[in-house]
Amino acid sequence: MKQPCRILVVEDEAIIARDIMLQLRDLGYTALGPAASGEQAIDMLAELSADSRPELILMDVHLDGAMDGISTAQLIRQRFALRSLFLSAFDGPDSLQRAKLCEPAGFLVKPFEEHDLRQALTDAFSGSA
Repeated sequence: MKQPCRILVVEDEAIIARDIMLQLRDLGYTALGPAASGEQAIDMLAELSADSRPELILMDVHLDGAMDGISTAQLIRQRFALRSLFLSAFDGPDSLQRAKLCEPAGFLVKPFEEHDLRQALTDAFSGSA
């Protein structure tokens, strides 16, 4: 039997992170984390064996800590070859242009409904993002 896809949630607002984790589980994915900062996300990934790492990162663009979500996604892409699906309540043109350099799996504007998350994940995993 095929294991559910693993997704790491990187979100600094605990209530939102918990809600996303629950939605992912409801949709049949394995939710990892959450990580509240870019540094924590990278540490979590480094501690996981290659075969237990997530297939995708759900990455908030605005994070607490020294690195924002875009910088974190760039580093994760370089170091672990993982793509990020960006989450953001702000979709300013500067952030969007920086985010595109990470070759993201897609973008999801907060707040979102479960069907929006389902579609974004379907697109990300089918390669149509």
